[in-house]
Amino acid sequence: MKAILVATVLASAAVLSSCSDQQASAESAPRRVSVVVAAEQSLTQGGTLTGEVRARVQTDLSFRVSGKIVERLVDVGTPVRAGQLLARIDAEEQKAELDVAAANLQSAEAQQTQAQLAFDRQQNLFRTQVTTRAALDQAQEALLTAQGATKSAQAQLETAQDALSYTELRADADGIVTARSAEVGQVAQAAQVIFSLAHDGPRDAVFEVVESLFLGREIEPSVTVKLLSDASRKVDAKIREISPTIDSSTGTIRVKVGLNGDVSMPLGAPVAGTFQYKPQSMIQLPWSAMASKGGKPAVWVVDPGSSRISMHAIEVGEYETGSFTVKSGVSSGDVVVFEGIKFLRSGEVIAYDKGTAR
Repeated sequence: MKAILVATVLASAAVLSSCSDQQASAESAPRRVSVVVAAEQSLTQGGTLTGEVRARVQTDLSFRVSGKIVERLVDVGTPVRAGQLLARIDAEEQKAELDVAAANLQSAEAQQTQAQLAFDRQQNLFRTQVTTRAALDQAQEALLTAQGATKSAQAQLETAQDALSYTELRADADGIVTARSAEVGQVAQAAQVIFSLAHDGPRDAVFEVVESLFLGREIEPSVTVKLLSDASRKVDAKIREISPTIDSSTGTIRVKVGLNGDVSMPLGAPVAGTFQYKPQSMIQLPWSAMASKGGKPAVWVVDPGSSRISMHAIEVGEYETGSFTVKSGVSSGDVVVFEGIKFLRSGEVIAYDKGTAR
């Protein structure tokens, strides 16, 4: 019985010794990871923004005199021709002023006619030495005064005619009415915007772009513009204008893209514009390579000679889908761990496919 007990104890000790040896062997084996060699490559980045098709030339139309709107002949979306009547205000006051100006002109002309006859009579009498030089000069002065009064009355009549014409609002060019801000019965003030008119001709795709899009980057002049309602309708266009100032209310910069005379995109239609930065040479790594050092982005870099790893803090350029770019912290040719980074320790020897790192 004692011999059996001793044999059991020896067997158990042998098993425990074997397990300990296996565990020690496992702990001493290098952790296997996957690596990628950092390499600079030319990357083109960009994004898609939404905008709106607008006429390159757009004017705001308003009455030049105040009055009550009595007629409106067009609405938003109405195509119009240059000189076409769009709206009319009550013109009774202007008509009355025109009648007064016409009557004043008739009176002035009558006085001028009388002064002309008096001057002619005095001139004839002066030739026959029947009248004096003073009487002739007085008649001439009266004629000049009458002529001046007639010119003044004529100018007042023309002003009254202009004021009457200002009661009619007409289109200043061929185009389409894009906005209306007054109704029949409303009292319109002089210079108050009544209609906005988009002129026929070149059109732009207008985008409100966040300021950060331009920080430290140079944008390609070519933009692909397509209709949101029909992606098959698209055009490659050039950036025509970038506003030099930032809109204080939105914090955006207005960018206008010329549509090269393409009128297939209707005014006011929402569009998507694909902008691209000019290619830059930078290092791109997969998302899985991202680690953290002191709360900041970092990656594990392998020393090819010793297979030991060390953590390098990095500065990230851009976060992309499935990858990120590195501005600093990693050099071209560095071997970076991108799989199996959990539980790694600085200075640890790891195992990896040497062929991948070449």
